[in-house]
Amino acid sequence: MIWIWVRGRNAVVVDPAVAKPVSQWLNSHEMGLTAILQTHHHADHIGGTPELLSEWPQAEVVAATADRLRIPFQTRGVADGDVIKLLGRRLEVIDVAAHTSAHIAFILRNDDDQDPRFGPLVFCGDTLFAGGCGRLFEGSAQDMYRALQRFAALPDETLVCCAHEYTEANLRWATEQHPHDVQITTRYRTVKQLRSRGDLSLPSSIGAEKRTNLFMRAETAEQLAELRSHKDQWRSS
Repeated sequence: MIWIWVRGRNAVVVDPAVAKPVSQWLNSHEMGLTAILQTHHHADHIGGTPELLSEWPQAEVVAATADRLRIPFQTRGVADGDVIKLLGRRLEVIDVAAHTSAHIAFILRNDDDQDPRFGPLVFCGDTLFAGGCGRLFEGSAQDMYRALQRFAALPDETLVCCAHEYTEANLRWATEQHPHDVQITTRYRTVKQLRSRGDLSLPSSIGAEKRTNLFMRAETAEQLAELRSHKDQWRSS
């Protein structure tokens, strides 16, 4: 999932795994590329960035300063609490290290925008998924618990712009754990219908995740660790 945030004739791209579809879309819409946001260093998030920079060399690449060795083409290093301005909007950077040791997320609030339809959103990479969370490659369950608590503190209407469409499988697993949870089973049926038509289930919202995401509902890091271990061994059919 590659997110493109547009204002006027300028665009910001988030975690481009590949360049070609992004380049084609930008050129077909006569858009310029202002910046690329990188949540973490995995190839399926940064793979398209060098090629995009060859076409738009003036574009900024915003990534965690702590990941400068793994994202060497970054032009602006950021850390937890930093606020940057792109396309006339303020983006807040938060540290959500767990999936990787330098994972960050970008929060776009609507408190400085005149269009109320453009609500708050978070580009959360692979830390928070719709109905799930990322695997713990470089962090601990305590790290993930802390990261998800930071997301939970955002307004419920905040749109969750995660990097992969894993919602159906995540909710299938959740329904197996809680087959009588009406909120989870109802959401699963809705998502299953969307996906059967080829439609996306994203973006989600913080409110929906607090209600139906078992990892967001975990009350302790130990409970989250048990859920993550079970999910890692589960295979959808």
